Amino acid sequence: MDKPIEPLADRMRPKRIEDIVGQDHLLSPDSVLSRALRSGRIFSVIFWGPPGSGKTTLAKLIARYTQNPFESFSAVTSGLKELRQVISGAKRNYNLTKKPTILFVDEIHRFNKAQQDAFLPHVESGLIVLVGATTQNPSFEIIPPLLSRARVMVLRPLEGKDLRKILHRAIKDKESGLGSMKLDVKPEAIEHIINLSSGDARVALNNLEIAAHYVREGPEGKKVIDLKSVEEALSKKALPYDKDGEEHYNLISAFHKSLRGSDVQASLYYLYRMLMAGEDPLFICRRMIRFASEDVGLADPEAIQIAISAFDAWQKVGPPEAELALAEAAVYLASAPKSNALYLAEKAVKAEIEESGAQPVPLHIRNAPTALMKDQGYGKGYLYPHNYPGGWVKQRYMPEKIRERIFYKPTDRGFEKEIRKRMMEKIEKKPEGS
Repeated sequence: MDKPIEPLADRMRPKRIEDIVGQDHLLSPDSVLSRALRSGRIFSVIFWGPPGSGKTTLAKLIARYTQNPFESFSAVTSGLKELRQVISGAKRNYNLTKKPTILFVDEIHRFNKAQQDAFLPHVESGLIVLVGATTQNPSFEIIPPLLSRARVMVLRPLEGKDLRKILHRAIKDKESGLGSMKLDVKPEAIEHIINLSSGDARVALNNLEIAAHYVREGPEGKKVIDLKSVEEALSKKALPYDKDGEEHYNLISAFHKSLRGSDVQASLYYLYRMLMAGEDPLFICRRMIRFASEDVGLADPEAIQIAISAFDAWQKVGPPEAELALAEAAVYLASAPKSNALYLAEKAVKAEIEESGAQPVPLHIRNAPTALMKDQGYGKGYLYPHNYPGGWVKQRYMPEKIRERIFYKPTDRGFEKEIRKRMMEKIEKKPEGS
């Protein structure tokens, strides 16, 4: 019986460190992992990253570079029984080779505590070198004793440029890829495949392979893969979008204005229009962080934390799971009380500095580190607020020329109502001696 043909994603799996793309922070020539692989001495490690970022590839490269016995199983389909069999085999291998067995456990987070405990004595004894792969945060999913005996290395989601390189490599490779098929893959087709992959190299290569077998040969046996043929092969229509053109600016503008207008439904719609069309999610996150300061401000001080958390979630988890974190942030920002008082204050204070220049700091609040400065009156008459009831005392801080200028004017919406109340309590009476 003929051996089944491996999927393109497996055939194109990198066989050298240099062939891996998108993980330069882990695989630079001087990195710990690169040096360990080249020396043939590896340590227990847990690779944490989104699907298709290269976790399994790295595990297989470890086996290739070290020449150690290698066993692999998935936590989805295997349990303690299979583990015992692996351990028995590792003992036999060690007796023959005096080398530890590299045990690759895919989706290690799916093992429960008792199952994870079973690894410990064999990792400690050096019988096995554990290489785990997980899409979940190891801090929450891996037991502390096991975590303390392994290094955690974080793989980043693959970017468009990384996937583009991987796809072009597969198109040209005649031995493992699709080079013998004489493919003419149009740039717009490549971009659509990338947009559908959500940073997953396996998905991108599988979709390329499906499209390649779907398209019929044309003149001279050539296969032309354009956007239409990819859409038909994958049953996924490309949304009109140009990251550098008008639609890019139209959608981000519509998203921002929907948030500002407190329209939750429209905010979600434009968010997913951009995500599904392949917009950089971190660009969207950056815009939400700006929005949180500009249009929500101190009406809801939590808004900026929610926006920053969405940014962090995308960097740490990646697609598709982290898309919901962006949706959560969008809904929160859209429904939050709005104030642009902070934004207006920023404009006002910048304009004042431009107009009046560098005004001298009042003497009583200047720093006085030397005797000469003290003789010049630096710091003289300064009142230390903590020495007064409520930690506040009437005192002038603004330069004399602009002492009456007001930059920040809080609204009566959300938390700014409380800020306004606090400020009013302080300015009902002017500072003495001002």
